[in-house]
Amino acid sequence: MKSVYLDNGATAFPKAPGVVESMTNYLTNIGCNINRGAYDSSFEAENIVYETRELICELFNFDKAENVVFTKNITESLNVLIKGILNKGDHVIVSSMEHNAVMRPIYTLLEKGIEFSRVPCNQLGELKAEDIKGYIKPNTKAIIMTHASNVCGTVLPLKEVGHICKKEGIFFIVDTAQTAGFLEINYKDLCADAIAFTGHKALLGPQGTGGFVINDKLVSYIAPLIEGGTGSLSEYEVQPDYMPDKFEAGTLNIPGIYGLNTALRYILNEGIVTIKEKELYLLKVFLEKVQDISGIRLVGKTGIEGRTAAVSIDFLESDNGQIAYRLYKDFGIMTRCGLHCAPSAHKTLKTFPSGTVRFSFSHFNTIEEVNYTIDKIYKCMKE
Repeated sequence: MKSVYLDNGATAFPKAPGVVESMTNYLTNIGCNINRGAYDSSFEAENIVYETRELICELFNFDKAENVVFTKNITESLNVLIKGILNKGDHVIVSSMEHNAVMRPIYTLLEKGIEFSRVPCNQLGELKAEDIKGYIKPNTKAIIMTHASNVCGTVLPLKEVGHICKKEGIFFIVDTAQTAGFLEINYKDLCADAIAFTGHKALLGPQGTGGFVINDKLVSYIAPLIEGGTGSLSEYEVQPDYMPDKFEAGTLNIPGIYGLNTALRYILNEGIVTIKEKELYLLKVFLEKVQDISGIRLVGKTGIEGRTAAVSIDFLESDNGQIAYRLYKDFGIMTRCGLHCAPSAHKTLKTFPSGTVRFSFSHFNTIEEVNYTIDKIYKCMKE
């Protein structure tokens, strides 16, 4: 049976060429920690970790490598940023397309006296940046926003939002879980204070890698979420306040960072524009053909402009879970069914509580796989 992986919105597969070999080389030939040992292998590992910070700077047009912080995933990054910046009496603004990686930390903080406003998007997942102005209060501390929906792929107008934040003196934190590695992201153009990223999706690296870039102003506001050994200032029992040690207590996922280093090199060499064009080509073919199938609803935008290569479908005359199961069991097509950890987005898109079946493409997919998937969707609907 043919196997087609279309769940890249959850985690990318396959990974970038060389990722496995790079991680294996570290585990086989190096294996030591960083910032602890005064020997060659430790120095070599330190160089790779620092070089990976520089590659992240290149990816985001960010110019301070020591302000690139590694975490185990973007959820941890967002928790550090959200729980670090918001205090009792603060107000925060989000969109109605946010993932639970943003919403669950915020709901926890409600019990501690913060408040939030949710700016509604339309049924295509689109946001009007101007609408945000009506939600700003004197105590608004930050706007935290996804770059693109993980449900329907719609890209939000973050550049316009960032300029509003800059004008109003509000911190701007960006969630790039669905866009880093697919869209060109310019830290300076976005007027962002922090950009959170994950390594295992469009950056094509291993699970257990992620982080954030953060400016000096926001660093001074945020207390670390986790504290402990850093290999620096070991004579003191308080956390160092300089970067990146302030936010990097304990041993980093160095094998994962080795893999991420290789993945970033691949992406920067291939070119994000090239990767995006390939994915949008596959998306265009899929959208054009799937719209001819009766009994389904395409959720969100029906064209390729202003979106990622993630597509959600609501099978109107069938159970979405049964369709997703049939696609895999009988045809080897791997998708993601349900609410995608984003209930607010599904409510916005009018797909709550039934959810959708999401098809998310990688540039490693082929046109043959797209046509095969369309054929099997047809088959499921006929039967």
